[in-house]
Amino acid sequence: MAAKYPLMRNNIAREDLDAVIAHLQQDDPILTNGPQCVAFEQEWSKWLGVKYSVFVNSGASANLLSMALLKIRHPEGGEVIVPPLTWISDVATVLQNGFTPVFADIDPRTLAMAPDQILAKITDKTRAVFLTHVQGFDGLTDGLIAELDRRGIPLIEDVCESHGATHNGRRLGSIGWMSNFSFYYAHHMSTIEGGMVCTDDAEVYQQIRMLRSHGMVRESNDADYRTAWREANPELNPDFIFAYPAYNVRNTEIGAIMGRSQLKRLDANVLRRTQNLQRFLERIDDKRYQTDFKLEGSSNYAFNLIMKAADPEYVQRLMATMRETGIEFRRGSAGGGNQLRQPYLRGIVPKDHHLAFPHTEHVHFYGFYIGNFPDLRDDEIDAICRIVNAV
Repeated sequence: MAAKYPLMRNNIAREDLDAVIAHLQQDDPILTNGPQCVAFEQEWSKWLGVKYSVFVNSGASANLLSMALLKIRHPEGGEVIVPPLTWISDVATVLQNGFTPVFADIDPRTLAMAPDQILAKITDKTRAVFLTHVQGFDGLTDGLIAELDRRGIPLIEDVCESHGATHNGRRLGSIGWMSNFSFYYAHHMSTIEGGMVCTDDAEVYQQIRMLRSHGMVRESNDADYRTAWREANPELNPDFIFAYPAYNVRNTEIGAIMGRSQLKRLDANVLRRTQNLQRFLERIDDKRYQTDFKLEGSSNYAFNLIMKAADPEYVQRLMATMRETGIEFRRGSAGGGNQLRQPYLRGIVPKDHHLAFPHTEHVHFYGFYIGNFPDLRDDEIDAICRIVNAV
């Protein structure tokens, strides 16, 4: 039975489907990665404010390619600073590429890693800061950007949940060395599954294109770059030079057509979600729930319902009430709470390491997210607030 107040509703519109159908009605339409993907990458780059974008099959794949690129730069390994409150792929891809994840606790106002915590974890082994902008909040500060730049530490932004959010007027994802986006169904826009890697670095762009498709040199769209590889490997068929042990994470023309259609209304949807969030925060009980978030530049992905007090009995009543009244929710907010409690990190981090991150621990047990989407009505927001306030 569908929830009365779901996490997402109507994220793929009739016009998106009609655009796909029109493509399929052509004689012998291209369905694999082709001109529509190129057009979507160019339009996305222009919208975001970066030079280059590479369309892939998920946000997790975007994370994977970013870390694989970092591995090309640092084959010796090293440390990557990551948040404990994030999706698993932000940590798993660090491990998969031979780096050591170093965790920094969150700022409760942004749910992203706190800048002072990040800076305190930097060592001579730090290869990058992999920062997640959680659920539409801007996780950056001018001080953090300046200090990372001064120390020469690359910033990689995970913007999978924060399309359209800004820092000082610049869209998140256009500030770091690389950035990653997701177009999963429940996010700000959807290509069914999909993701994007974005950068201003021309060499990164060529390498990400190759990493996306088996590491093949022919995937580079820079003639000089391809020539250099071919001249260095004259014994190989120039069409089959595999520069890196890579992946196949390409997306398709169907996904690109949907992305191009959805991008046209993304800004309007971001505005509506922001209005929804403001209404939600004005109506929930600020004595019970946190309302002090950093809203400047935010592009809310979901309502965050975080209890102020760590009350085990109250949280059980709250979850029971939301289930009974049809409010779909996820406990632990992004990624299910504290990643350091997950089985895949046992034996990798010290025992009870999760306890060293009290702000993330609080969200793990007493934080939730609830659906916020463009066609969520004001009366539905008001009803959700009445329900959670009455617990």
